[in-house]
Parts: sequence; structure tokens; C-alpha cells
Amino acid sequence: MFIAALLIFTVKIFASLASKQYIALKKIAYIEVDTHAEIARNFMELMNGSTEFSVDYYFSKKILKQFGVNLPNVHETESSALLEQLKNKQYDLLIIGTVHRYFNVFEKITVQFNTAVIVHNLNFTKISRFQLLKSLLKEDFTYRLKLLLKESLLSAPEVYRKAEKLVLDENIGKGKLKFLPLFFNEFQKKNASEIFTVVIPGAVSQQRRDYLSVLERIRNFNKNMRIVFLGKADGKELDWLKNFEKNKPKNIEIRYYTEKVPQPVFDEWMQNADVLWCPLQKETPFFNRKELYGKTKMSGNIGDAIKFGKLAVFPENYTGKHPFIIQETIQIEEQLHHCNTSVNYDFQDKFSKEKVREGLEEIMNSLI
Repeated sequence: MFIAALLIFTVKIFASLASKQYIALKKIAYIEVDTHAEIARNFMELMNGSTEFSVDYYFSKKILKQFGVNLPNVHETESSALLEQLKNKQYDLLIIGTVHRYFNVFEKITVQFNTAVIVHNLNFTKISRFQLLKSLLKEDFTYRLKLLLKESLLSAPEVYRKAEKLVLDENIGKGKLKFLPLFFNEFQKKNASEIFTVVIPGAVSQQRRDYLSVLERIRNFNKNMRIVFLGKADGKELDWLKNFEKNKPKNIEIRYYTEKVPQPVFDEWMQNADVLWCPLQKETPFFNRKELYGKTKMSGNIGDAIKFGKLAVFPENYTGKHPFIIQETIQIEEQLHHCNTSVNYDFQDKFSKEKVREGLEEIMNSLI
């Protein structure tokens, strides 16, 4: 009797383990051959700790350069090789990180696989073929003509129609699209700094952020402060910074970069920051479609704030709502200095790696 009971118990244990192993083998492929390496990196870090999913990654050479990984489940690819690499593969779900080109390839993928795409510009997903043709005549003509003739630009609406659309900010799409949580808090302690440090993260482009307004306002700041423009500056924006540096108030120190900021340098400044200042433009064009920050387009500064555990000052007209965002007021100098005492937010409460992974796995299961 004892031996029989032991055998039954052992069979149940193995059956349970086999069941859990089966769940762990849900197969997913993640593709990034264009941009947004940082988003792919977040997905990889979260999924590395998953007990439910097995993921293969297909990255272009330029994406891999930013990773420095050499793992058996990470495959180098290019758009021309992707379909052959995926041939005869069995995936429960395929996620495409960026669909801003290679539409001819991605449309075929949506036919062959259960596919989801991450949306970075919501209005672009609604663009018609006629509007795409009109966009050829407005700017970037040579590049867009290449997309039309070689990468089937007019297939873009079909790709977005056939695939599940995912957004990385729950404010985008007013809850009509599925939210894919990928941003988690990694840094919780501020590095020691001898001077109050305000960091403005992102490429120094007037099209994305209102740097003219920033320079105008800090010219009248009275307190000692360091302002770090944490992104590559060139063209007219670089000229603005150089001219400001020559005539700036003595109490203001500024730092800026003329090349892409190395990741270790970026991370160090972000940890040094007392607060983030994110002077976003209300809108920015993508394929001549207006994209509204916080409504149809996510700002990468949201992910920056979460990752580094920093409060962030956003324009008053920014429509997205997050508890760590502070709406800018006319008294911006006082606001920057005192926002850390006016808001006490625990990023780990909502954005710990474990909680974000749980939310990600829940969404992934709903897509399969």
C-alpha cells in the first residue's frame, strides 16, 4: 500500500512539473531591425526572468552593436533575411518592435504568424495609402521614394490592420489599445552632487523639445544650478547652446554634447539628477502627420523617469497623466528646486522589475 501511494504521489509530482514546463515553453519571437534598441533591451531583461515564456530575438547588426550580447537565442538578421530565418518556425506570438519601414516583409509576417506590433506614432497607424503618397512630395523625398519602391510603403496600413497594436504608455489610445508594460525602476539612489543638477534627457532638437524657451528662462535663474542637455546637439541647436554659454549667468553651469552620449555617461548623469526637465513640444510630425505627446505618441522621458526613479517636470499642456510627472508652472526655477519635497513617490511600488514582469506576462498570455 505504501509503495503504491508513493508511486501515485511521484506520478502526480512529475505531471505537475511537466505541466509547468509546458507553460514555460510558450514560444515568442521579438524582432527589432530598425530603431528602439532600448525597448528591445527592456523586453529581454524582463523575459530573462520569465518562467512562462521562451523567447528568440532577431536583431539587426546596428541593434546588436548597442547590446553586446552573444546568446544562443539572439540571432543577427536583416530585413532581407528575416522571412527565410522564420521559415518553418513555430511561434505562439511574434512581436515587432518598430514598423516604420520594411513594410513588404512585415506584411508577409502578419499573414504567417500571430503578430503584434509596438506602436510609437498612433496617427501613423491610421494613415491611408493616398496620404502616404501625398507625403512623398512634402519632405525626405528620396528616402520616402525608396520606401515606396523597395519596401512597399503602401503596405503600411495593412500591417497595422492585421497585427495587434501595442502601446508602451497606458495614456496612448485612451485604453483602446493594449498596454505593454516594459519600463521598470532600476536605480533608486541619487549619486552625491555638490550642485543642484537638472537634466534634460534626449536629443537636442527643437522639433521635439522647446530649447529656445528653456534657454530664455534659465537666463533669469538666480540660484546656483547645473543644467545638463543630455543628448547630441548639432545644427542651430548647438549654435544656441554655444552662444548661451558665452553669455550665461555666473550662477548657471551648463553641459552639452556634440556626439551621441555614451550609455555609461548617460546613466551617470541621470543618477546625478535632482530632477528631470522635459520641455516637450505639444506635437511633432511623423510622415507629415501630427503626433501629440501624451495622446498619440509616447515620450521616451517617461521611461527615463521610471528607470532612474526621478520626478519629471512636463509642460502644463501635456495630456498624459503619471504620478511622477509634475506640471510646469510659471515659477519654474522654484518648482525645479522644490519638486523633490513637494512630491514623494515610490517607484518600486508600481515599477519594480517583478511587478512589471507580471504585467508583461499577463498581456503576453492574452495575445496568444
